[in-house]
Amino acid sequence: MPFMTINGRNLHYTDQGEGFPILFGHSFLWDERMWAPQLAALSQQYRCLVVDLWDHGQSDHLNADSYTMKQLADDYWQFTQNLGLEKFAIVGLSVGGMWGVQLTLDHPEAVSALVIMDTYVGAEPEVTQKKYLAMMADMVAKKGVSAELATVIAPLFFSPKTCANNPEIVQALKARLMAMPADNIPGIVTLGKMIFTRDCLLARLPEIKQPTLVGVGADDIPRPPSEAKDMADRLHNGKLAVIKNAGHIANLEQPDEVTKLLSSFLEMQVVLSIDE
Repeated sequence: MPFMTINGRNLHYTDQGEGFPILFGHSFLWDERMWAPQLAALSQQYRCLVVDLWDHGQSDHLNADSYTMKQLADDYWQFTQNLGLEKFAIVGLSVGGMWGVQLTLDHPEAVSALVIMDTYVGAEPEVTQKKYLAMMADMVAKKGVSAELATVIAPLFFSPKTCANNPEIVQALKARLMAMPADNIPGIVTLGKMIFTRDCLLARLPEIKQPTLVGVGADDIPRPPSEAKDMADRLHNGKLAVIKNAGHIANLEQPDEVTKLLSSFLEMQVVLSIDE
């Protein structure tokens, strides 16, 4: 799998398939492998690009005490330009949706279609902001994710139905969190602070004219469906899709349904983009 140097750091990414390019963004505390079920299907028709966030997967350390969502979007923009992409679609989940909206606002001429899943571009509510920042502080103090913290974090990503019916996926995430290298923790915390203290972009959503699919797990705890509806209602050309029996990582909890949803949306919008 290839690497690309962005601002002096090596960014790891997957480049799979041929055709119109789709740029995927994964969730905080996951990596590019999160999209494996969708890539297996969509790469038969599209060029699928998934980039590991800094300090996630195989990408370099961020090595920065502060960082903004705009800087992250700029890094992804540089990635697309280094590949010579003039037009592409974005599919982003959680923080992937946040930087996806920022990049679309900054470079509307390049983005043909946008999918944002289990995300919210409003400011983080004060109650949850305090909770998540306390988790970041705990990671710093313990130089890693303790078993106690992993037990709290992991279920937040899944529907209660997933936790009951597929506990293996929850246990696998807990194990990965606890195995996170100490050297990655500073960058993870910097990114976490970036996410949970992000600026509000809700007022700018009407500027997005591209067809936009807003997907959300019906049981998403961090980013409930009410937030997804709020964004969809503000978009010029937005469509809301609520995925049953899924939480924050809807694409892994209901992979077939999400793949079908993405395939249908992208097929219509990418064909229109090419025809234009």
